[in-house]
Amino acid sequence: MDALQRQVSCDLLYRHWTHGSRLDALPLDLLPASRAEAYQVQACIERHTSQPLYGWKIAATSIAGQKHIGVDGPLAGRILAERVIEDGGACTLGNNLMKVAEMEFAFRMAQDLPPRDTEYSQDDVMAAVASLHPAIEIPDSRYNEFETVGLPSLIADNACAHRFALGPAADNWRGVDLAAHKVRGLRNGAVAEEGQGSNVLGSPVIALTWLANELSRHGMTLKAGQVVTTGTCVKPLVIAAGDRVEGDFGGLGRVALFIT
Repeated sequence: MDALQRQVSCDLLYRHWTHGSRLDALPLDLLPASRAEAYQVQACIERHTSQPLYGWKIAATSIAGQKHIGVDGPLAGRILAERVIEDGGACTLGNNLMKVAEMEFAFRMAQDLPPRDTEYSQDDVMAAVASLHPAIEIPDSRYNEFETVGLPSLIADNACAHRFALGPAADNWRGVDLAAHKVRGLRNGAVAEEGQGSNVLGSPVIALTWLANELSRHGMTLKAGQVVTTGTCVKPLVIAAGDRVEGDFGGLGRVALFIT
């Protein structure tokens, strides 16, 4: 794909995102042929935001999630500042296809992690983190059957990114075993799902390290101030208009959204 094709492919997907509509598949001349090319398409979405990139999401961080969308590993997507909702705010469901809420550990970065020849270690990555937060992601897709379109199409479609809410920074989290840490997803005050950090690639720390190295491999920088949400650690909560969804991360805090 040349630069124009990449932009046209991204613009097509972004129009569907904006309008709440969907397509069956990208036209063949706008279909990325590889993971690397798909990230080049995805990168064009930054032309549709007037603000600095808010951060990154990781999709398919569990074996079940990977099987569900037919991929063999995680994928990264961009979080646009315009799509972020304040903790306790309202999220309009509209024509959302997935209709789920995901409870996630999120990290805000303190330092840049630029591309380099050697992989970042977990120690490297964690030394660059400023804070840990509870978070909720409300994903969506611009494809009618996102389960079957394949990895390049999913990455081009921003890895099913949609809306996102970040809770307050956790206190004294660095001594916590995040893999073993329990998380509850509540719907209208009742516990709907329970899980723990190990459901995210074995640990949210492993997931964050994967993201830093995935960006590095593809020539991108994980920047200071950006937020990385590491994938759902509980089974996604089915939601409908009128619901209040909340992530209870125990001593690490809580985060909530109203669904309208």
